[in-house]
Amino acid sequence: MRLPRLKSRRACQRMPQRISQRISLSKARFARREDGSIALETAIILPVVFIVIMSLYTIFDAFRQYALHQKAAYTITDMLARETFSINDDFIDGAHALFNTLTREAQDSSIRMSVLRFDLTANRVFVDWSETRGTGAIALNDAAVATWRDRLPNMVNGERMVVVETWADYTPLFRTGLERREIANFIFSRPRYAPQIRFDNGVVAVTQAAFVTQPRA
Repeated sequence: MRLPRLKSRRACQRMPQRISQRISLSKARFARREDGSIALETAIILPVVFIVIMSLYTIFDAFRQYALHQKAAYTITDMLARETFSINDDFIDGAHALFNTLTREAQDSSIRMSVLRFDLTANRVFVDWSETRGTGAIALNDAAVATWRDRLPNMVNGERMVVVETWADYTPLFRTGLERREIANFIFSRPRYAPQIRFDNGVVAVTQAAFVTQPRA
């Protein structure tokens, strides 16, 4: 029986080079071709374009909602800090409703409005009063603010600080990778016209409010 003739070693060595040349020629011919199908190319590119547009719009809407929530929280904080009479339940309810109106979004939101007092001897803050509206928010107590010294600016002994916290669930308009999340804000301000603001259901006026005539910067 006669065995088949084997290729020479040189021919075997040239085989990968020839395959590489053929691939290069095929790529060059494909790159020079200008014929194609518009319908096929549109079907491939159009979904990608839509996804990019929806992603950009979703990211823009998320930044817009974050900005609206922050501005609303600043507005409510400034509104509370300017009060010269005691706060009641109607004021808290109105502040929560105002927050939902300013954010322009049907959402599950919560708000916590508190007035804290700094004690130099203990070198910590204590709670004068704290009220919440919405689901999930819990009123502050002295134990909850025991470590809040670093979260607030420097305060003198007996000074009060208005703190407003807001939470709201944000659901993206489209599912493009941005998940549902909670938008939270922590805003504080010194009382502008009075040394302290009480929560007494509108019965007792703010102590020493008449002695302060100029707002703080």
